Amino acid sequence: MNVDQKLTAIRDIIQQDVGNRGLARDPKDNLITACPDDFANACRSIAEEPEAACMICTGFYIPKGVPPAFETDGPLGVSFLAQTFSRCGIAYFPHCELNVLSSIFSGLELSQTPSAIPPKKPRISHVIYVERAGPALDGRYYTMRGVDISKFMTWNLKRQKSAKTIGIGDGGNEIGMGKIPHETIVKNIPNGDLIHCRVSTDHLIVAGVSNWGAYGLAAGVALLRGQQLPAELFDPDREREILQVMVERGPLVDGVTGQQTATVDGLTWEQYIQPLVEIGKILRA
Repeated sequence: MNVDQKLTAIRDIIQQDVGNRGLARDPKDNLITACPDDFANACRSIAEEPEAACMICTGFYIPKGVPPAFETDGPLGVSFLAQTFSRCGIAYFPHCELNVLSSIFSGLELSQTPSAIPPKKPRISHVIYVERAGPALDGRYYTMRGVDISKFMTWNLKRQKSAKTIGIGDGGNEIGMGKIPHETIVKNIPNGDLIHCRVSTDHLIVAGVSNWGAYGLAAGVALLRGQQLPAELFDPDREREILQVMVERGPLVDGVTGQQTATVDGLTWEQYIQPLVEIGKILRA
C-alpha cells in the first residue's frame, strides 16, 4: 500500500461503530460520511507544519461514575499522541482539568515520555480536542444520555489565534461535531437534538471510540513524516498497563459502565484494543 492507501485503511479501522451509537444509522447521511477527507487532512496539517506545536485537550465527566470522574476515553488517546509526537519531534502539551492531567502524566511517566515538549517559538500551531465535551445549542454540556454536566466542565480554552483545530469524537456531543449539520446528527444519534455540540473545528475525526481517533491521527502523522514507530507502542499489554495506572491515578472511570476499571466505553479489552493492533500492522506493511 502507498501512503494514501494506508491513511484510508487507518481511517476505516477507527470508524467502526462497535458501540452501535448510531454513527451511520442513515446509510447515506451520517457522521461517517459527513467529512470523509478530514482524517487525512488533519494528519497532513500537522505533519506538514515545520514547527508544529500542539495543545491537546480532553475530558468528559461521568457524574454517575463510581466514583464520579472523567472517563477513560480521551486521556489514553492523549497519552498515545504525546508518545508519538515526542518521537516525531513535534512540540505538545496536554491542557485540561488537573485530575485528568494527573492521569495523563502518570501514563507518560510509565512510558518514559516527557509530559510536555514546549515549542521553540511561543506559538500554538494546532489545538487537538480528544473526546472533549462541548456546548450544545443551548450552551449546556450533555452526556449521550442527555444528562447536563455543565457544572463539572470547569476548564474552557480560549480560541488560539491562527491555530488550526482538530476535533475527535464518537457521539455528537464533543468539540468539533459542530462541523456536521444538525439535521444529520438528529437523524443518527439518540438525543441528538439536545446534545449536539455547536462548536466546529477545521478538521473533524469521527471514530467508533475517540481514543481510536487519537491512535489514527498519531499513526497518520508519523507515517507522513516517515517516522517509524516502535512495535511496543502497539502492544496490547503495554497499553493496558498504562491505562491501569491512569485509572488509579486520576481516578478515571469507564464512560459506559461508570466503573473505575481499565476499560473503555464498556468494551472488552479484546474489542477495544484490536484497532490499535491493526493500525500497527498497516504501518509495518
